Amino acid sequence: MATPKVLLFYGFAPLADPEAIRLWQHALCDALGVRGRIIVSKDGINATLGGDVVALKKYVKGTRAYAPFKDIDFKWSEGRAREDGTTADFPRLSVRVRPELVTFGAPDELRIDEHGVVDGGTHLTPAALHELVERKDVVFFDGRNEIESAIGHFDGAVRPPVETTREFIAALDSGAYDHLKDRPVVTYCTGGIRCEVLTPLMRNRGFQEVYQLDGGIATYGEAYGDDGLWKGSLYVFDDRITMDFSDHAALVGACDVCGTATNDVADCGDVSCVRQMVRCPACVGRDAMCDRHAVVG
Repeated sequence: MATPKVLLFYGFAPLADPEAIRLWQHALCDALGVRGRIIVSKDGINATLGGDVVALKKYVKGTRAYAPFKDIDFKWSEGRAREDGTTADFPRLSVRVRPELVTFGAPDELRIDEHGVVDGGTHLTPAALHELVERKDVVFFDGRNEIESAIGHFDGAVRPPVETTREFIAALDSGAYDHLKDRPVVTYCTGGIRCEVLTPLMRNRGFQEVYQLDGGIATYGEAYGDDGLWKGSLYVFDDRITMDFSDHAALVGACDVCGTATNDVADCGDVSCVRQMVRCPACVGRDAMCDRHAVVG
């Protein structure tokens, strides 16, 4: 039986013809039976894919054959099997060209060269992060939206109340975080890509000592599970919605209806609503407070 896996990756590189990359990636995935979401821009590629492990390994080999993508770090996780053995996490394939790999609303502010992002934060491995925390009074800064951070975050982290990634620039420009500009700030996000963009935006606005967790929460969870500085569940962008790193993940979220501790995320039950909320299973379907809660993005 086929073994389903999930593949998460990104790579920053100047691309002269993003549309040609889109067509090539679509053809490669289609030929291998790989499904998921790929975004291509002039700055590189960002993807989450699912499929049989053998097909995904062929996909990795094919993608790395293109010189600008040869050094991409591909992250693997377990997928859920359908009856035919393929992954149930990604029922379709979407490959799109967009102005930005991550929609911060600042396509002209990010600079990319052959080495990747210019003037971004200093990368930290999970082990290096622990060493830094031992030496300095660091500030963790969550680079995700408020629904994602509500169900899991680093202990004591600053969690901006943003509904979408596009709102981060306004939050930074508001002055609300100016007191952190002379502090060592460690940014983190799901797999690392949002922090690749967020850190140069922060440096452009006067933040002096900016770090980013290399590989994001996903890599940290692989290294330390729930026995380190991370607390709670991780929001993921496939049909799983959330995942835990162990059988003793802390419940840090609270149901928006009854206040019960939960890390469950539910879609709004109203067909006209595209929002999600932290909601316990007992309260799913009770959408009276839906309009207060965040769009995931």
